[in-house]
Amino acid sequence: MTQTLEPAQTAGRLKIYKASPELYDAMMTLSNASAKDVDPTIAELIKIRASQLNRCAFCLDMHTHDARKQGETEQRLALVAAWEEAGDLFTEQEQAALALTEAITDLSHGPVSDAVYARAAAAFTERELGQVISMAVTINAWNRINAAVKMPPPRR
Repeated sequence: MTQTLEPAQTAGRLKIYKASPELYDAMMTLSNASAKDVDPTIAELIKIRASQLNRCAFCLDMHTHDARKQGETEQRLALVAAWEEAGDLFTEQEQAALALTEAITDLSHGPVSDAVYARAAAAFTERELGQVISMAVTINAWNRINAAVKMPPPRR
């Protein structure tokens, strides 16, 4: 995650990373730990999908921008929200990661289902699965922090 400590804020909202720099440092430590041994393409897809579901404009902007810099195609970026309908445009690993991310992000239907978990467990090694879970949890934390303070995306 590459964020500045003092981006422009919505009027009246806390500049949380300035007020609580320890939070930012802890989140960066968590982000860096969760990124270890995760394919960078899968990592960005996880961050994009969770940010779409959580309606976090700041993170969605950041991670689509980062994905483009890593060579992600416009077609795949446009279809992340409809990945299940995109056929084989996404690999089985990517699909398993996206399904798991959705299940972790939206707990309103209960915990992650056995089917979704089994699909992810079949697609990843134990280490990779732990990291994918961590990545989804971490981006959800960033999304919730940024949503609370209404962190606006930068103007590009």
